[in-house]
Amino acid sequence: MTTFIPEISGARSIVETYQGYPNAYTAAQQLIQQGYHGCWVLALGTNDTADVAVGSPVGLATRIKMMMSLIGNQPVMWVNVKSLVAYGPYSESDMLLWDEALLQACASYPNMRIYDWAAVVQDSWFISDGIHFTSAGYAARAYLIARALAAAFPDQGGAGQPSSCLVR
Repeated sequence: MTTFIPEISGARSIVETYQGYPNAYTAAQQLIQQGYHGCWVLALGTNDTADVAVGSPVGLATRIKMMMSLIGNQPVMWVNVKSLVAYGPYSESDMLLWDEALLQACASYPNMRIYDWAAVVQDSWFISDGIHFTSAGYAARAYLIARALAAAFPDQGGAGQPSSCLVR
């Protein structure tokens, strides 16, 4: 039997909270405490990158390490990020720093993969803020993430040594 547990919240960050909602670390910790053990898909980083850009003392690498330490040896696929914003905390130049931090971390975790969403997302899938997606963009994202997950962990979700951290 396959169980899907969506834990989706807007404005989510690994460390910071928003309007009383738990951060990603706390949400994952609660799932583990409830007995969850399985494959993880983490579509985080956009808000984390912005939080760091505006002065958070918790850096990008530390945020990734926090989640990976919590998840342990369970398979995990991170989804990298992209922005169409030129300036400010959500700028594409800052998002590239997150994507690089993921790649650097991946070398330390044999159970980690990164779906290269940034390489396939189309500009037309973004709404006017340059950060969020249209309905068609979210539909494509869901489909492509599912396909990447199957490619990343073809052994029924098992985490073997990857030939590459990056999944396209």
